[in-house]
Amino acid sequence: MNDAGWYLLQQGKQAAAYNMALDDALLECAPELGRPVLRFYGWLEAAASFGYAQKYAEIERWTMLRPLVRRPTGGGLVPHDTDWTYSVVFPPRHPWYELKAVESYQRVHEWVRDAFAGIKIATSLAPSSQKEIPGQCFVGAEKFDVVWQGRKIAGAAQRRTRTGLLIQGSVQPPPIPLVRENWQAAMCEAARRQWAVEWSALEITGKLAEMTRSLQAAKYSQAAYNQKR
Repeated sequence: MNDAGWYLLQQGKQAAAYNMALDDALLECAPELGRPVLRFYGWLEAAASFGYAQKYAEIERWTMLRPLVRRPTGGGLVPHDTDWTYSVVFPPRHPWYELKAVESYQRVHEWVRDAFAGIKIATSLAPSSQKEIPGQCFVGAEKFDVVWQGRKIAGAAQRRTRTGLLIQGSVQPPPIPLVRENWQAAMCEAARRQWAVEWSALEITGKLAEMTRSLQAAKYSQAAYNQKR
């Protein structure tokens, strides 16, 4: 396998159920894709996502954002009204798959930090947990979250299965003039510099497209699934 070859998927605003379905499908299809995938995407509605093990009754009390959609990863409540959302998927044969969870968490946030440096925004990684309210991702910071002037601006959630490693990340950009596309370009450039990544576009076809449609219809768009706990 060519470790330098990665797929890039740049998408605009999509439905909440589609966003989670595609990330889930990318994880399931990771062995066939054979390369890491970096995906940038947005949200049609001012939605919120929450970890697969969280209780729906708690989530609906914590936020007025709707729809609420359960993620295929863990972590807590994440608002998607103004964030920059991305995901990264690694197949089992890729070196990132072998990392411990804390190591992959730190590495992806070092990548985010370096991308902000590429657009002249100085950030750092939280040296320790500063959590204030359990279950809410952007209230306080976990160790290795990205912080700007003492405020958490990036967190992530992970899931590792036999088919691959999925990292779902959210950036709440600092309240200063920034262009999202510039940061996305800086993410790609940082990966090129750090790991000699060679980017190629990913097309959603075949098994990936079919699985995404199925997961969206039968799972992530269903109230019974999102409210099951």
